[in-house]
Amino acid sequence: QLQASGGGLVQAGGSLTLSCVGSGLTLAYYAIGWSRQAPGREPEEVACISNKDGSLIYPHSVKGRFTISRDDAKNTVYLQMNNLTHEDTATYYCARKLGSNCHLGDDRWGQGTQVTVSS
Repeated sequence: QLQASGGGLVQAGGSLTLSCVGSGLTLAYYAIGWSRQAPGREPEEVACISNKDGSLIYPHSVKGRFTISRDDAKNTVYLQMNNLTHEDTATYYCARKLGSNCHLGDDRWGQGTQVTVSS
């Protein structure tokens, strides 16, 4: 399973780093994505990193502020979030892709970690 952590309460303009650890799963074989969902909103994928070519994907809403990275030796994927705004408030989930390509669907999810940004 995937275990996400690192969420919390932060002031607008602040930073947080989320971690996603594979427990019983080897993340190195897959692309891994981070998604978020706020109450009343559709889920949104905010980052993905391939395990093959290191390619990264970010939507416009977080580009330049969020950075995804991975440490396969630690079986962990990180999401560094900077310059947070109230719009970033959501539950954040990490997910394993069906393969190495970030355009594939998700097949395993973590339990989510709450990020709350106070304005």
